[in-house]
Amino acid sequence: MPEHPPEFCPVYRAIGILQEKWVLHIIRVLLQSEMGFNELARAAGGCNSATLTQRLEQLESLGIVSKRLEEGPTRLGRSVYSLTPAGRELQTVIDAIGDWATRQLPAAEPAH
Repeated sequence: MPEHPPEFCPVYRAIGILQEKWVLHIIRVLLQSEMGFNELARAAGGCNSATLTQRLEQLESLGIVSKRLEEGPTRLGRSVYSLTPAGRELQTVIDAIGDWATRQLPAAEPAH
């Protein structure tokens, strides 16, 4: 087991990563299925491409997301993103947030 300095807190570090804007949205979407970049941008709810690129690179460097290039009919292939086993473990985190929200947060009021 790796040794950490006494001031190291894994919960603090995990919250720091997961609180980045769009990170949980990206993970939630990828828990459904692997997706290409544009499909992921739409499914995540409006994340701009620069931010999405940055978040995906960060999650890839942490071993949460993997990227593969798919050959296409043109010279340019398409990037396809999926969760690694470590990323799929976040299903329990997403489920816990959903369960808590269902119990504790009032349903959204219908638009008039």
